[in-house]
Amino acid sequence: MAVLPARVLFGAAYYHEYQPAYDPDLRPDHQLKTDLDLMAGAGFSVIRVGESVWSTWEPENGRFELDWLQPVLDGAHERGISVVLGTPTYAVPPWLARQYPEITGERGTGQRIGWGARQEVDFTHPAFRFHAERVIRRIAERYAGHPAVIGFQVDNEPGLELLHNHGVFQRFVDHLRHTYGDVETLNREWGLVYWSHRLSTWADLWKPDGNTQPQYDVAWRQFQARQTTELIAWQAAIVREYAQPDHFVTTCISYTRPAVEDDELTDALDVASGNPYYDMQDGLLLPDPTPDGHEQTWKTTGVWSLHQTADWMFSSRQEPFLVTETNASSIGFPWDNRPAYQGQWRQAAWALVGRGARMIEYWHWQTLRFGAETYWGGVLPHSGRPGRTYRELAELGAEFATAEDLVAGLEPDADITMVYSTPSKWLMQKYPPLATPDGQPDPTAYHRIFDPFYRGAFEAGRQVRIVHARQLHDPSGRRPGPAPEEAALRHPVLVVPGLYAVADSTADWLAAYALAGGHLVLGPRTGYADDQARARHEPAPGRLAEAAGVYYEEFSNLPEDLPVHPVPGARFQVPDGAAATRWADGLIVLDAEVLATYDHPHFGRFPAITTRPHGAGRITVAGTLPNRALAQALATWLAPEPVGGWTGLPASVTASSGTSPDGRRVHIVHNWSWETATVRAPINLRDVLDGRPVPARTALELGAWDVKIFVATR
Repeated sequence: MAVLPARVLFGAAYYHEYQPAYDPDLRPDHQLKTDLDLMAGAGFSVIRVGESVWSTWEPENGRFELDWLQPVLDGAHERGISVVLGTPTYAVPPWLARQYPEITGERGTGQRIGWGARQEVDFTHPAFRFHAERVIRRIAERYAGHPAVIGFQVDNEPGLELLHNHGVFQRFVDHLRHTYGDVETLNREWGLVYWSHRLSTWADLWKPDGNTQPQYDVAWRQFQARQTTELIAWQAAIVREYAQPDHFVTTCISYTRPAVEDDELTDALDVASGNPYYDMQDGLLLPDPTPDGHEQTWKTTGVWSLHQTADWMFSSRQEPFLVTETNASSIGFPWDNRPAYQGQWRQAAWALVGRGARMIEYWHWQTLRFGAETYWGGVLPHSGRPGRTYRELAELGAEFATAEDLVAGLEPDADITMVYSTPSKWLMQKYPPLATPDGQPDPTAYHRIFDPFYRGAFEAGRQVRIVHARQLHDPSGRRPGPAPEEAALRHPVLVVPGLYAVADSTADWLAAYALAGGHLVLGPRTGYADDQARARHEPAPGRLAEAAGVYYEEFSNLPEDLPVHPVPGARFQVPDGAAATRWADGLIVLDAEVLATYDHPHFGRFPAITTRPHGAGRITVAGTLPNRALAQALATWLAPEPVGGWTGLPASVTASSGTSPDGRRVHIVHNWSWETATVRAPINLRDVLDGRPVPARTALELGAWDVKIFVATR
């Protein structure tokens, strides 16, 4: 059984193999000793190695060079530094591309990906699989028994490309044939009578390049993600043939990759791992100066989005996770150099740990002098001399050593649970319900719907748990989920925005959740279509309309924000500045209480927010995307008393709480600002880092970009 160390692992990706190539006068063994001594001095407990250099492991077809890693593992072990060993399958060597040109990936039918980057390959091709398996086995056989190795990372940031190769498409056809049985069933389920798309034989299925059928797109994206999932499961199975019983197997996920469905991808792994990159400097300032609508990509902006990324990583397996890569210094491109303000590395690391991270690993140890990522800063700069980054991380390493097992594997608290739907996100990337400011389709529409509710909860001081829809209820029956009664206890508030494609059985489960005592909050687009992305025949939100006490049959995009007004006597207090943005459902009340309305001569006839008791619980419907003021007020109404107990916090302060594996209660308090801030302890606490007791109601001062860690006491 895989076992993770009972401490927060702390370290960096380390590429000793890159060093001698650019400094031939420096003896590699001297450089290795210097690097490892510096790591030990900074409190590093883990390094990741080997995942990026297939051409170093196997310089020519069948000629392996494996000895070069031995001194790295030996030196790490001598210093008590553990090692995560990577398989190098995401970066194909030139000789393999030259000898097997047919493995080149295609972004469109016949449109080959150019060589010279990474992940250019059709990883389903037998030639790739043969050579990948061979190198994996040679590496694992050689080093799995080394005492420094504690786990394996298979591949790296999979799912970069949607592969259109002939063999991939033919497997897609076979997948549809096994799923639907015959073309007449597919014709009926996909509605292919439309525009004369009826198939007479499976050979009639068109390539995805020009497709405009939403049902096809949903199936194609799900199939692509399954290819990625199968690749990772295949590699994990090979590695486990050699791994020790206590080794873990993982892969690092870039969560915005187009061919990744993280809750399925991680099923074959022992722990989820992710790569949260974030804007530093003013990108971590509170109050948040970032305007609404700022696009979040592989790199996020805003403290709320850093927390959302961590909660997303936790959601993959509903368990604590590993951070396999995150900011060491400037990240990204030569034109965007913004290393952290003093204190921000420490803040971000503790924020991730507070949301469940049990490893913080930086990318990477030393800034490279060559290659595409020359200005992706490491712990050490180009000179290789320890500087400000190293010194601050060394302080952080000492703090993790002091905290020891207290914070390793924290289960973060949640005031509000939000339901995430990757299939709905995929569909909205191609068929978005929202537009960009210039009137073009907005491929980020799913997160434009999801994020306002998350950000509102965060800015209201409420903690969020993200749960994938399939983790609550899997229509296929492959994954047992909680009963509605159990979920109502575990997740008393369930916010469901943008769950467009939803099976009948899932909609019924959501209604049963509210009936059992949960507070179900439905946002725009939820329940509008079935699991084939076909619009439902009944009024929206489909099978949930009767339980919600409202329905709608018309909806509108909003070119401008609409003020939202309170309803006299309603239980919900609408704040000044509250507004509806981008979308309005034309809600018709059947049997529900109206909580807020639009200030508009036409839209004023429709409620903006309604609520209705349902059994032992309640269903609230938000017919619009709330602005920050409205979203904060909604979150405060949904969860009046934050579970962590921290209230009345200054605008620059956040508090995260959770439970350690042994049941101790942990609180992590941040000040994301240049200005000092004062808060009061809600209960009796002890400062984890200096050991001092903190009685309840004690005034606590946080300096600029400061963070404090507490454990509850009696």
